[in-house]
Amino acid sequence: MEYNYDTVSEAVNDLIKRGYTTDFTVLTEREGLHCNKTAKTLSPDEFEIDETYRFEGSTDPGDEMIVFAISSKNHDIKGVIVNAYGMYTDAVSSKVVARLLKHL
Repeated sequence: MEYNYDTVSEAVNDLIKRGYTTDFTVLTEREGLHCNKTAKTLSPDEFEIDETYRFEGSTDPGDEMIVFAISSKNHDIKGVIVNAYGMYTDAVSSKVVARLLKHL
């Protein structure tokens, strides 16, 4: 099934309803994914990207965001990463996302 969302919050809320309940943050200093639920830092190499949604800022380039629905069979966990892209993304976040994208 293909999903279409108008906003980042709409995408995140629906993904949570579909079982992607863990909130992840990209840790730039350790090039990892921080699980906000368990306070563990995990390697992006342990995850698969299940779905990707890109949102373009209609008036402000700072509103350009990407939502990843990710999962790890090794850790039996599914969650969401929300990250800026375009001119507002930093080099380390880009490295972490690039490591995730290898598993598409």
